[in-house]
Formats: sequence, C-alpha cells, structure tokens
Amino acid sequence: MSLKSFVNNHTMWTSFISMLDAEIAQQHKRMEQVTDTVELHRAQGEIAALRKLMMLRDKLNHGAH
Repeated sequence: MSLKSFVNNHTMWTSFISMLDAEIAQQHKRMEQVTDTVELHRAQGEIAALRKLMMLRDKLNHGAH
C-alpha cells in the first residue's frame, strides 16, 4: 500500500487521526505533570511531530512543503 492511498482511505485516515489526537492529549497531560524543563520540552517536541503527521495528507495531495 502506498502512502498516498493510506491518506486517501477515509476509514484508515480517520482512525489514524484519532490515534494522533489521543497521543497529543496524553502529551498535554504529561506537560501538566512534569516538573523538569527537559521533560516539558520533550513533550512539546512530541506534540509538534504528531501535528506534522496530521498534515501528511495535505502535503501528499497538494504538494505543499
């Protein structure tokens, strides 16, 4: 299966986005609880990476960079 067919499969893409949303929520909870700034920055970085994955469909379908 190609990546483009994955992002254009509505059922699979919706499930993937739901999983990413859950991971982002988990990282937000982690950010609320950490006391170490290094851990805070790691959680922020993970959220940023997850949000980039959420934009994968647009990048593949529209050629945006």
